[in-house]
Amino acid sequence: MGHSLKFRMTRVPTFRFPEARAVVLERIRAFRATPRTEMAGLLDAAGRVLMEEVRADRDQPPLPRSMRDGFAVRAADLPGSLRLVGEVRAGSAFPGEVRAGEAVEIMTGAAVPRGADQIVMVEHTVREGDNVTTDKPGKPGEFINPAASECRAGDVIVPAGTHMDFVHVAALALAGATQARVYRRPRVAILSTGDEVVPVEQCPTEVQVRNSNAWALAAQVRQAGGEPVILPSVADNEEATRRAIEMGLAHDLLLLSGGVSAGKYDFVEPALAALGAEFYFDRVLIQPGQPLVFGRARDRFFFGLPGNPSSTMATFELFGRAAVQLLAGANEAPLPLLSGRLVREFRHKPGLTRFLPARLAGDGVTVELVPWAGSSDIAAMARANAWLVAGDDREHYAAGDWIQVIPR
Repeated sequence: MGHSLKFRMTRVPTFRFPEARAVVLERIRAFRATPRTEMAGLLDAAGRVLMEEVRADRDQPPLPRSMRDGFAVRAADLPGSLRLVGEVRAGSAFPGEVRAGEAVEIMTGAAVPRGADQIVMVEHTVREGDNVTTDKPGKPGEFINPAASECRAGDVIVPAGTHMDFVHVAALALAGATQARVYRRPRVAILSTGDEVVPVEQCPTEVQVRNSNAWALAAQVRQAGGEPVILPSVADNEEATRRAIEMGLAHDLLLLSGGVSAGKYDFVEPALAALGAEFYFDRVLIQPGQPLVFGRARDRFFFGLPGNPSSTMATFELFGRAAVQLLAGANEAPLPLLSGRLVREFRHKPGLTRFLPARLAGDGVTVELVPWAGSSDIAAMARANAWLVAGDDREHYAAGDWIQVIPR
């Protein structure tokens, strides 16, 4: 224990939260290997980072289209009574041309007939047989989506480096792209440590805990765009920990849960040091999650996450998620900070940035703390839907004050 503590105090800096996060982003950008790529179908492309830009294969729309159900007319004929000469539905074209005093009934999305330069909504007309009357004034272009107004053939519609969501998938489909070249999901090894940790399916004794951390991290990794690989948990033994870490370093990123404090049986840092690890930090001025370790060994990055469940979850969201996103090919990995108004007064001791379970109301603005019993309280975390962020330089927040919030 003395060697581990001395190593921490003399060789590894302690950072405030913004500094520590900046170190993670800077180091991974500087030393990450170029992610491998693969082709993915439209559904599998969602949540991935696009490697090659996607261009439109034709003008969108290729013809002027109606934005409303109504009548295609000439603006010069309005207001007035017009003769109905036909109908055009979406997916079809009117064969003729709208001439003076004429109107064509048209549906939303249909191609605007030649000669027409305005759409009059059906609600603003009176129809009697083949006559349509409206008191709407002429307004050329009204409710018409011009040809190529959305994009032209050859325009980039999804840039390379985009972290794709359902809208980008729609854009690919619009361009006729059934596949896209994307960066491969990074494989993230997850290793839980501790004599007390048992598999989820096992009934624990009173002094044991089920391995909830590994499964929580696996879900978080998948949400971040990685491919989780849960390794067998390892007991509090330095040699066994070293061997398990070696297995984990065969992946793109290693997440260790537990064993990173200064206790007698915390072997993660000594085991990493024995493998030639470079430590960038092993303590951050935050709560929960203060004994957080980040470094690189054998050309792979690793995080040593504190073993208490809320500490594990919070530190992944604050640091690990960004690492996975960058390793997945993203250029940026912003922290999703919002602002909320406190329901009740809140005090904390300055010096640490605190990330506490909170409930963001349905209005997306009002926020209140969720009562919890400490870092092991998963039940309280399940009742929360956000983290309240209490700054390290402010002691008191009054009811109604604005405070930063990270939605979950």
